[in-house]
Amino acid sequence: MHGDEAVHAYRFGQLLETNNYRYDPTEYHGPALNYFTLIPALFSGHHTYASLTEITLRIVPVFFGLILILLPLLIFDGIGKPAAFVAILFTAISPAFVFYSRYYIPEMLLVCFTFGMIACGYRYIKNQSWTWALRTGILAGLCFATKETSVIAFGAVVISLAIVIVSSKGTAQLFSLFRMRHLILAISGALFIWVLFFSSFLKNPQGLIDSFGAFGTYFNRAGTNQFHIHPWYYYFQLLVYNKVEGSAPWTEGFIVILSIIGLLFIFNKREIPGVDYNLLKFLAIYAIIMTLIYCAIPYKTPWCLLNFYQALILVAAIGVIAIWRMIEQFISNINLKTFLRFPSRVLASCFFATFTIDIGLQAFVGNFYSYTSLSNPYVYAHPTKDVLVIAYRVEEVSRDNPMGHDMPVWVVCPGSDYWPLPWYLRAFKNAGYYNDVNEIKSAAPLVIASAEIQEKLISRLFEISPPGQKNLYLPLFERGIELRPAVEIKGYITKDLWDSRQANKTD
Repeated sequence: MHGDEAVHAYRFGQLLETNNYRYDPTEYHGPALNYFTLIPALFSGHHTYASLTEITLRIVPVFFGLILILLPLLIFDGIGKPAAFVAILFTAISPAFVFYSRYYIPEMLLVCFTFGMIACGYRYIKNQSWTWALRTGILAGLCFATKETSVIAFGAVVISLAIVIVSSKGTAQLFSLFRMRHLILAISGALFIWVLFFSSFLKNPQGLIDSFGAFGTYFNRAGTNQFHIHPWYYYFQLLVYNKVEGSAPWTEGFIVILSIIGLLFIFNKREIPGVDYNLLKFLAIYAIIMTLIYCAIPYKTPWCLLNFYQALILVAAIGVIAIWRMIEQFISNINLKTFLRFPSRVLASCFFATFTIDIGLQAFVGNFYSYTSLSNPYVYAHPTKDVLVIAYRVEEVSRDNPMGHDMPVWVVCPGSDYWPLPWYLRAFKNAGYYNDVNEIKSAAPLVIASAEIQEKLISRLFEISPPGQKNLYLPLFERGIELRPAVEIKGYITKDLWDSRQANKTD
């Protein structure tokens, strides 16, 4: 579990156990992830934080990731059936989308709701049905209830739609596509979701005010958090070409190149039968605006690229169809003999299939083998597999302690840099998490601490402890343990626990 996943899991655990949630405008993002997780948790019979499993939590982004794969079907009559199926394929095999569909963070929900809002909005424009207007509004509300960055997508949608309508129909037609009663219905649906989620289902009215106060916090953080400050081209480094010495390169550059080709075809209005060029133009402009904004924001985390990458995938699907049309026209124009046409098409198909299979293999390797490896470009401040060693060893020690899971445990890491350990030690009710040794008031039989405060901790355990409370502590781990790469963790247990463990091993 990534540290961010563990934080969200802890927040959800509080909701699950107390049936109480309060939106925090300074951290954790919107309430949608927490409330949607109640569904699998209750259906699987989980009522406590300690009983939760990774599957219960991660099934939520997995579910919305699967919905996202199918959403191009809602606009197949606008981008064409072949392009819709190519977009489905690319989304399904994209290493970035597959990797973060397994992360218990809000991003996959945000991308799904955003694209769903666009797709439902398109369906409304096509038939002006009140049901599609309501669905569009509800999905807009869910976007906002998922993450504060939804306002970026809202702005990009409005600007893109305005440009397309004005350029194709003129300013007089700008509002002709929307019936006022349907617009009111859509806004009402969005407001209903906003009130319901941010007020914690009417239990916390202050959350409605806080939902807007959060923007000051996040806009300020976007340019000041040095750990997450990256250059404008950072996302394209991840997507186009990323290589760590000693490992094979990672690239989704094929999709990025196809998206550029798709943009060129769309803006040049090259002939593609069975498409709505107004929709294509909207998607192209939307993709460009979203990409520019996310690249311009200094604060960057890899999963944020999903927000514009989904639009690029749709445009890339157009690129595939456009190239195929060019190949067909080329074969036709040069009067290629009939018996040579089939091999030519097979050759072109093999070309596309080779890159597609390569992308799919990267997704497989990244999610089942290199999910903690730094060679994987989507692994970002991710814990090493040593967290499982820590969890297993603490659990092992608890079995030798009469208190069991009630055994006191110290976890001491400066800057609260101990996540995701609270998730893995969630069964230990008396586990305490501290930023500094000085905050510790009474010694615990088991201590886990950052290596950087080792000397201070040893002094506390052996020198500062009051008479009669001093214990001999022995190392908990036989080898070096890292919470994350280059972030070393030390473990200590009292000698009596150590002796008990050794005796049990002998028995």
